[in-house]
Amino acid sequence: MFSWLEKLASAIWLPLSLYARLNKDDKDDSLNDDKDPLIWCKDLEKHTFGEFSFAVVQANEVLEDYSQVEIGQNATFVGVYDGHGGPEASRYICDKLFSHIIRTVQEKGLITSEILKTAVSATEDGFLALVRRSCGIKPLMAAVGSCCLAGIISEGTLYVANMGDSRAVIGRLNRRRSNKVVAEQITEDHNACMDEIRQELKQDHPDDPHIVVRKQGVWRIKGIIQVSRTIGDAYLKKPEFALDSSFPRFHLREPIRRPVLGNGPSLYSRELKPDDKFIVFASDGLWEHMTNQQVVEIIHNNPRSGIARRLIKSAINEAARKSRMSYDEVKRLEKGYRRVVHDDITVVVVFVDQQTNADIDEVSMRGFANSTTTSGFSTL
Repeated sequence: MFSWLEKLASAIWLPLSLYARLNKDDKDDSLNDDKDPLIWCKDLEKHTFGEFSFAVVQANEVLEDYSQVEIGQNATFVGVYDGHGGPEASRYICDKLFSHIIRTVQEKGLITSEILKTAVSATEDGFLALVRRSCGIKPLMAAVGSCCLAGIISEGTLYVANMGDSRAVIGRLNRRRSNKVVAEQITEDHNACMDEIRQELKQDHPDDPHIVVRKQGVWRIKGIIQVSRTIGDAYLKKPEFALDSSFPRFHLREPIRRPVLGNGPSLYSRELKPDDKFIVFASDGLWEHMTNQQVVEIIHNNPRSGIARRLIKSAINEAARKSRMSYDEVKRLEKGYRRVVHDDITVVVVFVDQQTNADIDEVSMRGFANSTTTSGFSTL
């Protein structure tokens, strides 16, 4: 176990990049007695079918979690994009995915899981084209990628597309157990730490003994990356993007013959029922430190306002405990240094109240951005 000073020393070697704009918590309430300067939040806002709480904490030198909530008169969209290798892929998804969804909905006239799949594929193709245009000037763009968790609530149904290890979890009441809240995980984690993912990779690559390698106590694909489905990471998908030995962190022992990572999402749809009370969309920075059941119980047993921020603080407290630090010590760490203790974390809690907010404003909201614009749903 590293000491606190050793953790700080190791953090100095994290890569530096562009400055990410920060802002403090929205409101002063009981949650703010220990203000964290790297947390951004919207404590409680309205959406089509109820209310939602939205919060993000930055740990990296440059924020790699991008996220959005889009509110329409008849639908609500949530996107959580957990980047790695840099912010370019997650930022691109945040800029492009929802517009692809709207365009496809306009063409088809309805919302389905397949529309999410089509939009995710179009976003992946667009980002790979950007990498191709940029590789001569910025070759490391080939090593930038992002998880992608996207969900739409429309006409009483939840549609979700997922790539990577961000997660969507429903909190529902169990009428047979005195209305206790129960966690129902909607998505599957695409992460090599899971035995079924490793078996799937080995079956798909029987001629590659290094397809999954245990490195520093963690299973990694090609000894490099944990997530098995992403947008981006072009050097693990197409031979033309292979990086040479001058980039040792991303250099492969041998050229790939076919994609190592999957680039298609897993799709889920579920009719929402009266016992379904809320849906949690969050990057793996939350789930690394908290179980599904812990999360839904915190939501169920606390006020709605600021609940996303409360979850982030609970995760940071647990990360601090594991690092033998206090939250107060973590709060004093600057972005970049903080990544030694915890990851960027994004949490959106969407309450499903089974009634429609008829006078809802159609807005587009992004994590770490104070301004809002009109939602793309207004074009439908």
